[in-house]
Amino acid sequence: MLLLLIVLALLPQAKAANVALLLSDHSGPYSEFSSSFLEHSRKTSWKVTYVDQADALATTTGPSPDLLIAVGSSALRSALHQGGNTPILATLVPRQSYEKILAEFPARSTRGQTSAIFLDQPVARLGSLIRQLLPTAQRIGLLGNSETRAALPVLRKALAPLTLDHEEVSSDASLLGDINNLLPRVAVLLALPDSKIYKRDNIKPILVTSFRHQRPVIAFSKAFVSAGALAAVYSTPAQIARQASDLLSELPAGPVSLPPTQAPRYFAISINYNVAESFALELPDEASVYEALKADGATR
Repeated sequence: MLLLLIVLALLPQAKAANVALLLSDHSGPYSEFSSSFLEHSRKTSWKVTYVDQADALATTTGPSPDLLIAVGSSALRSALHQGGNTPILATLVPRQSYEKILAEFPARSTRGQTSAIFLDQPVARLGSLIRQLLPTAQRIGLLGNSETRAALPVLRKALAPLTLDHEEVSSDASLLGDINNLLPRVAVLLALPDSKIYKRDNIKPILVTSFRHQRPVIAFSKAFVSAGALAAVYSTPAQIARQASDLLSELPAGPVSLPPTQAPRYFAISINYNVAESFALELPDEASVYEALKADGATR
């Protein structure tokens, strides 16, 4: 019996630690993330010490958290601005925004101290969606900017065997000219989450121009599909929250060292069948497309 007690004492113990959840604000997507995360975190050994806006971090009393989960870009910037050495997991942020914000705080870019679950879908998953819906499409159009230029080789590799054709947008004033240059060269426009291009005022002219050229748009959100894009693969705040909870469960005991940044693991499909009809397309149902993408297992 004594030997058994000694062995048990030497075994790694279950991690019981505190996680602080920082919200950019309390609007719909952040509230959805918070509710889902609290539900899933009950199945872990982590304790959520508080759920509040990021600017309350400095004034919160109680034990220091072992991990901060920043929900949204504003929360991430605020958490980094607070300083300290607490590891930070960013969620509900596009890759481009995460990298731009992190560059403002080079001291916090240490491996294991800052990571993210991006909103951006794996590019290979987007390519798989295009092949499912538009099997004859070979040339894919992408609007980008100076900040996305460096990512083009990775995007081209991940989309293969599809061919990526890129047009760089220098300003809002040049947008329509740039998209009119791009669309005649491609079969479909792939919209990636880029707040400089796909801002609210630009969505309608992009969709109208794409329809005039008879080039469907593959988008990154359900709202974009409702506005007139053909289809989207995306992850809901609840799905990102579930993945964040999974990540906590997978962390080993001891000081927190975060894994590398991740693409969304869980996802949903949305198809606008009215738009499909206007393009004379007969598309499979959403459930069939989802199962095909799930079977494909694209994570890059």
